[in-house]
Amino acid sequence: MSKELTEEFGKVGVLFGGRSAEREISLMSGGGVLKALQSLGIDAHPFDPAQRSLGELAAEQFDRVFIALHGRYGEDGTLQGALEQLRIPYTGPGVLASAIAMDKAMTKRVWLHEGLSTPDFVMLGADSDWTAVAARLGLPLIVKPAHEGSTLGLTKVIDVAQLPAAYAQAAKFDKAVMAEEFISGMELTCPVLGQGDDARALPVVRIVAPDANYDYQNKYFSDQTQYLCPSGLPPEQEKQIQQLVLASYRSLGCRGWSRADVMVRASDNRPFLLEINTSPGMTGHSLVPMSAAVAGLTYEQLCVEILRLAALDLRPSADWKPD
Repeated sequence: MSKELTEEFGKVGVLFGGRSAEREISLMSGGGVLKALQSLGIDAHPFDPAQRSLGELAAEQFDRVFIALHGRYGEDGTLQGALEQLRIPYTGPGVLASAIAMDKAMTKRVWLHEGLSTPDFVMLGADSDWTAVAARLGLPLIVKPAHEGSTLGLTKVIDVAQLPAAYAQAAKFDKAVMAEEFISGMELTCPVLGQGDDARALPVVRIVAPDANYDYQNKYFSDQTQYLCPSGLPPEQEKQIQQLVLASYRSLGCRGWSRADVMVRASDNRPFLLEINTSPGMTGHSLVPMSAAVAGLTYEQLCVEILRLAALDLRPSADWKPD
């Protein structure tokens, strides 16, 4: 098996670390992926774009790369564009899908255009009319950076007077800040593997955080957060969530893998798409491996399947020749 995988994949780079605010999590994700691939005999090597240049990436002559970077400079289309130029197949969605998915506001605009359910939102500025924002979205509401993940810079606002400080906190992470309608209810997440009509949704994970506060600490470091997979949802409701997530994935043109976060409103059981992660976490607390395990995939098998889906958006024309 090791020889077969080595021949199939060749020399593999695992890209992790990076320069985003999620570097710490990326180091954990990438370390897990690297160990898993190497345990199977795959010729996998670490590469940290924060410490090494694109020239060095090209010089490594990787046959394909596994992107375990989170946030900007790794999950936002910029690295994907560089890999397209270098002709190195990579895991996860391509340039455009990655860029759109990293922008929560643009993602929501696409979903709304496609008729997919997502909470209402307003873009904020330092001079926003805070009273009007609260009147439109209701209270409580959520304020967060438009281009960050892992709940970084996120604040739950329960009073209009808190909005300026919440905006300032989010603006530390991103110049684009949004306020979003707060959905009270059940928190779920659902991974997707594959492309187009062949994409499949994995089992839904239900998240039960202390005091319903799924923040950075409770997401990555707390042992008090409960993750239920199987989710315990009625089969028809689980199928409904999976279909919504698949629609959200396809609407953005995603391929390879991603994970969408969903809230189910308690008052009417209606699901709402929150965001989609195109390079999800692969740490010991991460949810894609948990869901995959229920679907019958070990962590190592999951890494191999994701790596097998590595691709490029663009193919050179038939008459194209390198210099």
